[in-house]
Amino acid sequence: MAGLLSNFRNTMIVSFILAIIMVVAYAAGPQGTGPAFWQAVFRWLHVFFGILWIGLLYYFNFVQIRKMPEIPAELKPAVSKYIAPEALFWFRWAALATWVMGVILLVSRGYFMEVVTLGMFGGFDPTGDQSATLLGVGVWLATIMFFNVWVFIWPNQKIALGLVEADADAKAKAGRLAMLFSRTNTLLSVPMLVTMTMSQTIFG
Repeated sequence: MAGLLSNFRNTMIVSFILAIIMVVAYAAGPQGTGPAFWQAVFRWLHVFFGILWIGLLYYFNFVQIRKMPEIPAELKPAVSKYIAPEALFWFRWAALATWVMGVILLVSRGYFMEVVTLGMFGGFDPTGDQSATLLGVGVWLATIMFFNVWVFIWPNQKIALGLVEADADAKAKAGRLAMLFSRTNTLLSVPMLVTMTMSQTIFG
């Protein structure tokens, strides 16, 4: 068992095998493999990738950005050359996968247009159902966060980490921009998570 757990790749392979067994078990249930089953699969993937994305966002903001100034200069390359690029790889692709799975889930549930228009697809009704409006706010917050990752955070991090050629001033500017957009995503993440979790609980 220690041999399995000491190898990250093998650990994740076994974890996903067990997960797929559980998915098959749900497929054998009363719903079969109908629309509800596939919606459940997309929701599982949406949540999995979302945890990976937001977990790394919180790692950067709760730990790395705050503690980097305290790290001795001779030790900083260990973070900037090895840890940060690896974390950013999983961070940006998890953001993409989360967003894609979310869109697929909205489409499969049949309320994509209603949600992305904040409940106004069929015309504005101030006395109407709030579910699409509230979930739509969360969807747009998540979309802004996804946009920030690929358009601002990752391009600037490539400069700041020296993955692309740049002088010291450009690196410093890029590092600050990446930090500000990462902090923006942290700010947006908490209200976004409120809408995602409470909408599913209250409105189903």
